[in-house]
Amino acid sequence: MFEPFFTTKAVGRGTGLGLALARAVVVEKHGGTIRFDVGPHGGTTFYVTLPVGRGDTAP
Repeated sequence: MFEPFFTTKAVGRGTGLGLALARAVVVEKHGGTIRFDVGPHGGTTFYVTLPVGRGDTAP
């Protein structure tokens, strides 16, 4: 799911970089987490959590 260029769209529609880019920024750069729940009737809820306070990451 977080693999670069993964997409469910037709060829030539979109880049498939959205979640890979989000993961790079949230998880790798800021030490946060991204998780998701899939609803029983479809639809997905994403939860983005970022640490609070100053850490070792540069602004």
